[in-house]
Amino acid sequence: MRTISFMELFAGCGGFSQGFLAFRLPGAARSPFRLVGAIESDNVAAATFASNFGKEFDTGKQMLVRDIEYCEAPAYGAVDVMLGGPPCQGFSGLGKRNVDDPRNKILFEYLRFIQAGAPGIFVIENVDRFMQSPEYTVLLESTERGGPLQDYVLESQIMNAADYGIPQTRRRAIILGTHRDLIYSHPQSRPLKHPIPTHGKRVSSEMASLFEGYGTSPWVSVSSIFKKTSYYPIKSELPDYICAPLGTQLPGTFKTRELHVGRRATALSMERYTLIPPGGNRHNLPPHLSTLNWVSFRHGAGDVFGRMAMDRPAVTIRTEFFKPEKGRYLHPWEHRPITHYEAALIQGFPDDFLWCGGKIQIARQIGNAIPVQLSTVIAREIYSYLRAVG
Repeated sequence: MRTISFMELFAGCGGFSQGFLAFRLPGAARSPFRLVGAIESDNVAAATFASNFGKEFDTGKQMLVRDIEYCEAPAYGAVDVMLGGPPCQGFSGLGKRNVDDPRNKILFEYLRFIQAGAPGIFVIENVDRFMQSPEYTVLLESTERGGPLQDYVLESQIMNAADYGIPQTRRRAIILGTHRDLIYSHPQSRPLKHPIPTHGKRVSSEMASLFEGYGTSPWVSVSSIFKKTSYYPIKSELPDYICAPLGTQLPGTFKTRELHVGRRATALSMERYTLIPPGGNRHNLPPHLSTLNWVSFRHGAGDVFGRMAMDRPAVTIRTEFFKPEKGRYLHPWEHRPITHYEAALIQGFPDDFLWCGGKIQIARQIGNAIPVQLSTVIAREIYSYLRAVG
């Protein structure tokens, strides 16, 4: 089969691209997917992207570092597949979910690229609440007769990364758009479908029948991640490196294994950490070590100051995973939050992936990325579909 070209909008550090390029056919030296371009407005995330994927193309010409509304569409001509995860903060349950949040409107810039570039397939990744938003309704309406995307058929689904063998219960809305020309050419005259889950949450062998057809393997726990990282010493600062992949000097590049860094804990924090049992959270703290808000509100926020369980997947890795007050981000048995290295591994980034920026900037890149293995699962499904089309 011919090479399949793809581009990534809202590329961030490149989780989508890493997953697609990691897809291999048996015995193949490289992926059948070829990256031809990317757009990212944040110069630090773009530098990380360029450090890893610049060899795929002429970075100066095909890595656009600017807001997408100022980019001409199509920026790179026709591509087979268009990928993108528009900013999700306006849809997230952690935010105010303001329908007028300007970040939500950036979705329509992605639709502008789809309409102009006419890819055979496009993928939109966002938080699960996106499918309850007015923007999602507009997206659906755009595919109706006379709409700007009338040539596409959409398939929408919430995909949980844990259902595909990834050690993280990250739920994301994945929207698949298939051009009608491909549907007409498909042997079954159908659009691209979502991958079938391969794993499931099983509470006992007696209840396994409840999960029939929902994967034959149990969810993958985080145990392998922390068994690996326990051999490496934790540092408080990143190495003193400087890089300039896009012309601007930045900290880096750092390999993923060099991100085993953590905050210096205060005496109060250490006392709190030691009192959180496996699977515990803020409710295990005595009043004098808690906060007024935590004492006042005994319900909800069960993940705050929570300790990860070794026999379960991690919770969603967000951009402030290094702060246990933001979620269940305490190490399963050590008295500390997880490190950048551990978060990146949970997100599926390889040890030799290159990162640019300071600790907070890199944390944002890690938390905003689609899990690499989930991207690979989607790539495999797209490859199989296009191969059937011929």
